[in-house]
Amino acid sequence: MSIPEPPDEALAEVVIVDYGLGNLRSATRGLERAGASVTITDDPDAFAAADGVVLPGVGAFREGMENAGPYRDALVEHAEAGRPLFGICLGMQMLLTSSEEADHAGQGEVRGLDLIPGTNVRFDVDEKVPHMGWNDLSVDHDHPVAAGVDGEYAYFVHSYYAEPDDPDAVVATSRHGVEFPAIVANEAGNVFGTQFHPEKSGETGLRILRNFVEYCADQ
Repeated sequence: MSIPEPPDEALAEVVIVDYGLGNLRSATRGLERAGASVTITDDPDAFAAADGVVLPGVGAFREGMENAGPYRDALVEHAEAGRPLFGICLGMQMLLTSSEEADHAGQGEVRGLDLIPGTNVRFDVDEKVPHMGWNDLSVDHDHPVAAGVDGEYAYFVHSYYAEPDDPDAVVATSRHGVEFPAIVANEAGNVFGTQFHPEKSGETGLRILRNFVEYCADQ
């Protein structure tokens, strides 16, 4: 898989949301290598000036949604305006309506952003949970972010996975005792996420980040 060299000038202005739960440095480095000018911000007003927004995430669903509370309206407004929003790992799960994680922890229902209707469910398999390691990607539906990665490997760390209400929201799958969504997207295509960490997935991840940056530049 050939990865283009970073351009001399940035292809797009990308904002990474700093809500306290993300691999900000590695995501920034990956996006910069992919050709983006990156700003890390905790100011939701900054979303309006960006070509695309990245919602990273590591940790629990409830904590993620609580921390992202001040940004909910701005994220939804950005998405509903048809602008690119990219969720990574927990950030992808937060794009859905809800998660079983809070229920399993006895915390009651926690609402996600509901930009991709569905819920996140825990692996119920004989395999080790959390699922950690490299898995191959099977691209089921065309989407710009998934171009050129069918059959390639990405790095996953998670105990829950997305179950969108609409099967067509599943762009790519992988497998850990059961087939699960690895990339999801809304019907319009501007809201999408990866269950894996592209910033930790070598050339495959860099290709996805470059696809995202080019998608932002084209909007």
